[in-house]
Order: sequence, then structure tokens, then C-alpha cells
Amino acid sequence: MEILDGKLVSQSVKDSLKTKVSQLLEKGGKRPHLAAILVGNNGASETYVASKVKSCEEVGFTSTLMRLEENIPENELLDCIKKFNDDPDIDGILVQLPLPKHISEQQVIETVSPSKDVDGFHPVNVGKLMIGEADYLPCTPAGIQQLLIRSGVKIDGAEVVVVGRSNIVGKPIANILLQKQKGANATVTICHTGSKDMAFHTKRADILIVAAGKPKAITADMVKEGAVVIDVGVNRIGMTPEGKAKLCGDVDFEGVKEKAGAITPVPGGVGPMTITMLMMNTVKAAKLAASVE
Repeated sequence: MEILDGKLVSQSVKDSLKTKVSQLLEKGGKRPHLAAILVGNNGASETYVASKVKSCEEVGFTSTLMRLEENIPENELLDCIKKFNDDPDIDGILVQLPLPKHISEQQVIETVSPSKDVDGFHPVNVGKLMIGEADYLPCTPAGIQQLLIRSGVKIDGAEVVVVGRSNIVGKPIANILLQKQKGANATVTICHTGSKDMAFHTKRADILIVAAGKPKAITADMVKEGAVVIDVGVNRIGMTPEGKAKLCGDVDFEGVKEKAGAITPVPGGVGPMTITMLMMNTVKAAKLAASVE
């Protein structure tokens, strides 16, 4: 059984991005600039944004962090996004989710310019993904694909089962892996809460991707011997004696690792790849803005 180390793979990608930033500057482009907007004081969001800002520094980006009050009116948030849209120095815009309940996440997503939508959530970019012409892939699905590719997992022709149909993970990873492209070309099944016999499908998977949003939803009896298991879930299930949050995934790691050929840990699996793919999208946005290959 192999542990798919997202930290190790993401560091390799970051190292290559540093080189791409240097090459961009040599060709007359500017340093990539990511602008992040954080609304309110959600602890998890604070942690995620801090990691993203740190990654920007690591790969040689410029970053801007705009903090807004929890009770900011929706129209004022949209105005902030529009200012970033109009700023030629900014290549990528990230609005950290979730947002307060009085703000429409979909309205926010649609306000970000598609050319600066480095999260890959705008309907224009989702549509491009569907036809295999995406400028920016959503970060978590892109991270999953890169983790599989860079770990030597054969995707072409594989039976892939995705548990979960969210717009952030389930639907896009299914679309990415079924494309007739290198690093894809799989047969993909999506399971969800309406699936009558989840285990029937998951036990057929050569590659099982789990984004169910439920702790330890996938157990050993639901996994084929030797399968590659990608656990996207991050669930807080208590506190450690040291006072840190105790985390687990959507897969029963201890049980499933005895059957899996390879498996991602939680934390340290998909999470680091997600942030690194945001950096990759921002480099691409800067290159597109500068008309540099």
C-alpha cells in the first residue's frame, strides 16, 4: 500500500512554478498577482487564506488580501470584485468561500471576470471544462488529477467512481477524467445520496474519489482490493490533547488502507494540491494577460 503524499507532490509543482515565474519575467511579463477577498472571521477560512498567501510568497507571486466585515452588504462586496476585475495589475481573483448567508455565492462567482477566475467556478469556465477547452480547472479536481498523474497512477481506461456531486469537486473531477485527453480518458461513474447501492459501484472502482462530506462514509468492505483511493473530505471530529482540531476524511483510513493499493492521508493528501493548483492557475492567468506562451 502506497501513501499518496500531497505535500511532496505539491512541493514539486511549486518548484516548477518558480521556474515558470522566472521565465515569464525574462519574456517581459510581470510577476503574477493574486488578490484574495476574505469576508468575516471564519477560522477555517482564515487558515486557508493564510496558506494561500504563504504559497504566493513561496513561488514568487505578489498577493493582495482584502478583509471585509461579516455584515458587508452584497453590493459592496460585488463592487470590490469589480475593482479587482478592472485592475490590470491583478491576474487572479479569489473570493474565499463560504460567505455569510445574506450574500449570494452564485452572484459573487458570476461577478468575477472569467479571465481572472482562478478558482475555475465561473459558468463560462465551467462550460469550457465541459467541452475540454478549459483555461482554468477548478483547484481541488485539478489537484486530484495531478496527484494521480505524478504518482504514476494509470487513468486511461480506468474505472473511476466519484462519490459526491458537488459543483466544487464531484461534477468537475468527473468531467476532467472522462475527457479524451492525456491524463484522463477514464470511464466515470458518479454516486450520490440517491444511489441505491453505493457499495455495488465503489467496489468496481480502480480509482475511487470520495467527496461525500461525511466522516468515514467509505469503509473497507466498499473498496476493491488494490484500488487507488482519493479522500477529499476534511472533517473535524474533536480535539487532540494538545488542543488542536482532530481531523478525519470521508474514508475510514485505518480500515481501507489494508485493501487499497494507494491512498491519500487526511490531512496531507488532496489539501496541499488544491492550493498549489490555485498558484498554477494564477501563473496561467498572468501568461494569458501578457500574451506569453
